[in-house]
Amino acid sequence: MNHKLFLILLLIMGSVKLQAQEALLQEIHLMPWPQEIKTNFSDFNITKNFTVFIHGDHDQSTRISKAAVRFIRYMTDKTGVFVTEGFPNARGIDASSASLQIFIDANADIFMGMDESYTLTVTATGVDIHAKTDVGALHGLSTLLQLIKVKNETYAFTGVQIKDAPRFVWRGLMMDVGRHFMPIDVVKRNLDAMALVKLNVFHWHLSDDQGFRVETKTLPDLYKKASDGQYYTQDQIKDIVAYADDRGIRVVPEFDVPGHGTAFLTAFPELGSKKDEEYSLERYAGIFDPTLDPTNEKTYEFLDALFKEVAPLFPDMYFHIGGDENEGRHWDCLLYTSPS
Repeated sequence: MNHKLFLILLLIMGSVKLQAQEALLQEIHLMPWPQEIKTNFSDFNITKNFTVFIHGDHDQSTRISKAAVRFIRYMTDKTGVFVTEGFPNARGIDASSASLQIFIDANADIFMGMDESYTLTVTATGVDIHAKTDVGALHGLSTLLQLIKVKNETYAFTGVQIKDAPRFVWRGLMMDVGRHFMPIDVVKRNLDAMALVKLNVFHWHLSDDQGFRVETKTLPDLYKKASDGQYYTQDQIKDIVAYADDRGIRVVPEFDVPGHGTAFLTAFPELGSKKDEEYSLERYAGIFDPTLDPTNEKTYEFLDALFKEVAPLFPDMYFHIGGDENEGRHWDCLLYTSPS
């Protein structure tokens, strides 16, 4: 009888604990939700003595080191707890007792299919992030930020054990600056937001009927005549690519051809499919008829010169050339002649 009673008590205790874990999981808000997560009822309190140590050979210029600095500043902004040491691996930090310890195997080259997995453990004595690449560790830091909560009039990281990896290798956000130009600081703000929710592809739509947005040295009329003065210099493009790379984000540019070609043809009307047409930038949204002429050899010479210049600005293996929404009305001018 005693053995039966003991077993019943164990079952009851196990059920109560499971219900408590489920209730705690309901209070955790993560985006995206990790593959595996368990609570351990062992939160880590955030104080001014919070420190970060990155194990291995890393200096302040590496991706993970810069990410750790951003993490500390985000944490401070979110909690109001001003930590004494705002940099990882600072002199005097004990590697074995740092509040947050990060372990990575290698620094990643940013490409589709790279390893972005990580494990995250939060207990009352500290926080550990383990990842095969520094990009995985960045995702661990993003998750950790989302685990901040108010506890007993202070702030803490929720005690959890997380094992996570992306479900999809391509997790993108497009910014259409061709139709609606966005300044550099707005682009960077969006990249910061992408990193916080682990998006990894920035699709940058850089030309459309309303404007061409990139400085070109071989074809300067493109940005001088077809941008309304709103374009990115090549140095700004390189800066954005580097900024994204620091956050584990690929940049895929898009220059839309042969349709959506009004900006191209505003600068180079001789490349249009409808001859003697007067082209000017569109001021409204929609699908418009101006289209590059595929029967004109100069069209290919133009595109060859353009792509040879701008493609090296973007190191990603993908370069988007559009190809959509050409309804062919101006191409009809090439195919048919009026009856005699």
